[in-house]
Amino acid sequence: MYLLRNTVQPYDWGSRTLLPELMGVPPTGAPQAELWMGAHPVAPSRVVRGEALIPLDRVVAEDPEGELGAVTLRRFGPRLPFLVKLLAADAPLSVQVHPDLAQAQAGFARENALGVPLDAPHRNYRDDQHKPEMIVALTRFRALCGFRSPADTADLLDSLKVPALRPYVETLRAVRGPQALAEVFRAFLRPPTGLLEAVARGLAVAVAGSEEPCVAAYDRVAQVHPGDSGLLSALMLQYVELSPGEALFLDAGIPHAYLSGLGVETMASSDNVLRCGLTSKHVDAEELTRVVRFDAPPARVLTPREETGEDVYPAPVDDFRLARYVLRAGEPRRRVALDAPQILLCTTGTMAISSSEETLDIGPGQAVYVPAGDEAVLAGAGVAFRATTGTAERLG
Repeated sequence: MYLLRNTVQPYDWGSRTLLPELMGVPPTGAPQAELWMGAHPVAPSRVVRGEALIPLDRVVAEDPEGELGAVTLRRFGPRLPFLVKLLAADAPLSVQVHPDLAQAQAGFARENALGVPLDAPHRNYRDDQHKPEMIVALTRFRALCGFRSPADTADLLDSLKVPALRPYVETLRAVRGPQALAEVFRAFLRPPTGLLEAVARGLAVAVAGSEEPCVAAYDRVAQVHPGDSGLLSALMLQYVELSPGEALFLDAGIPHAYLSGLGVETMASSDNVLRCGLTSKHVDAEELTRVVRFDAPPARVLTPREETGEDVYPAPVDDFRLARYVLRAGEPRRRVALDAPQILLCTTGTMAISSSEETLDIGPGQAVYVPAGDEAVLAGAGVAFRATTGTAERLG
């Protein structure tokens, strides 16, 4: 069992206050967007070994079976297959989608064959993995996730009273179904001159006379990203508000954008992102439309279900499994032992996490890594999240 030292990513959309408030430290004045916990090569956690700090990906590489367990090693190879983040958004992130496994493998091989450098700004696939993900709200959390129905999208666009939107409204009402969404989405990726400005003006008028939170959310997108065609894609997506403890699961091909709030994010350990807009980064319209799922079901807000003493957030993937523990002073300790690696993250209160060799005390924003087969016993008063793989077999 190792205490983790983790990297904060200072992306522009990050909050300057949410992470410092959670962790009880003074703000730096700079945006603090994501705290990464895992072995992703971009920003691996470091484990404390005596006086040394060792990158977690190196720890795994030195003893894959000992760290991951036989089941995880056989299923995913010699790598930690999940990544945990504390995500703190103060402004809209890019509208984006992630590929499925087959798309990632094909795209990665194709770009390698073309000789596209891994760090090239126009590269779409930086590894050969998919990236399903889940966000669990710690505060009120706002997001855009999945397509509105064609009828709902048509009604929203019509309500803005922008004459230039009329052809798109007619397409959505005449064609209907996934085909209508696909036609309008593709057209919005390359909008005609003047359309973005007209839509932004329409939103500014609409928000003044509307109490719908979605209208205010779209208007905020227009203000933060003026002149960005991603605004039009955003208008096609459902607006979702999560209360603390609620979650969203985002599978491959689902367009989404987080807007604001603090949450625990768990995902497959991948860096494959295709962006639709609200970004200065590369947008590959052709590849994007191959990956987007226009027939996906509506976004569904998830709540945890109780399973053998823990609250589990259901996800239909093997790469990760996320559970929450709410501990109260004086309650029996919680014993967790799995033939799979784990990351335990405290978000509220204090936790004493014990193994056969030591006890580590952690507070909000701190995390420990537990290798496969090791036992962790949780005690204290607060809330902790446990990330592991979906292939793990419970030992006790």
